[in-house]
Amino acid sequence: MKFLHLSDLHFGKIMHGYELLEEQRDLLRHIIKVAEQEEPDAIVIAGDIYDRTIPSAAAMTLLEEFFLALDSISARKKQIEVLVIAGNHDSAQRLSYGSSFLARHHIHIAVFPPQEEGERLQKVTLQDAFGTVHFYLLPYTKPGMIRHLPGAEKIQNSNDAIRFLLQQETIDWNQRNVLISHQFYANAGREPVQCDSETPRLYVGGLDIVDVGLVKEFDYVALGHIHSPQDMGQPNIRYCGTLYPYSVSEAEQVKYITVVGLEEKGKVVCRHLPVTPLRRVRRLFGTLAELTQEEKVCHDYVSITLTDEDMVERPKEYLEHFYDHILEIQVENTRTKRLLQEEAVPIGESTPFEAFQTFFLDMSGREMNEQEKERFLKILEEVEEEQE
Repeated sequence: MKFLHLSDLHFGKIMHGYELLEEQRDLLRHIIKVAEQEEPDAIVIAGDIYDRTIPSAAAMTLLEEFFLALDSISARKKQIEVLVIAGNHDSAQRLSYGSSFLARHHIHIAVFPPQEEGERLQKVTLQDAFGTVHFYLLPYTKPGMIRHLPGAEKIQNSNDAIRFLLQQETIDWNQRNVLISHQFYANAGREPVQCDSETPRLYVGGLDIVDVGLVKEFDYVALGHIHSPQDMGQPNIRYCGTLYPYSVSEAEQVKYITVVGLEEKGKVVCRHLPVTPLRRVRRLFGTLAELTQEEKVCHDYVSITLTDEDMVERPKEYLEHFYDHILEIQVENTRTKRLLQEEAVPIGESTPFEAFQTFFLDMSGREMNEQEKERFLKILEEVEEEQE
């Protein structure tokens, strides 16, 4: 069983004011080319298809073009099942529009966790020479989405929610099983490497963290949500990352398409096919004279740090003759370093929960009791849900 593991396409993404539709359309052509060559049984998209809950018409057109191209491959060469879950950036209602019709064309979309008593995760079952493979589609889930279910009333965090949902499933572990999930997973407390392009997390006492121990029995766990490609403790539990660097912090990352091969039970082989972007994202350092030596225009997205000791007036106007996609311009020299050192004030990091505990102690002269802690954590969770 061969499938492509993708996630966090973020159609409609805008980076420092630049729309990335041209870059994203080029990436889709690359995915289609890989699908033509690899002839996978399935393509898995682990959430965040769109960048905003209300996607632009152009972003929705991109997804339509992608589906049509895959349908064309299926008609000409080999049937490809497309398995999609909603991420935290997606609007469940918009992403699910036409899902019944799409399912007839082998495009399976899951946007909500089970909402009714007795309902289970959407499951797609495929066959190959080694037997059966079950794909479990687990969309982005917040505790409040499932507390109305019998037995879920006391769920406090995402870890509890994912544990509850998986416990409802009857999974035959003698067969091969794949989980598709879009959550913030940690391995024994070790959190994944993150990028600036990800939605800033509101730390609410660890409410959004899910322990990978809950999913370790699956033959492969296709994760989305984190933009840096990485394994989570085991090579078969993996964030595939984005296909394009959506922030300057990702400038040095190699992006690729993950090809997963499931052979007999217990044997998983992953390959990573590098993606060459239409425009790179680069960091440039140097003086104005050093950065303007080349005569031809650079079309990459660039973050420029000027190191001139003397003041440079209106540097962007001059640099734009050499770089036509400038993301930002910063100045780093002796003067700016001295100012930063003078202004720097040591600040201890604390979560909103820890900060409020300190505030409560200062104001009331006592520690918060368990009921007060629980109530405040619920308030923080509600704030987090409103921000997404």
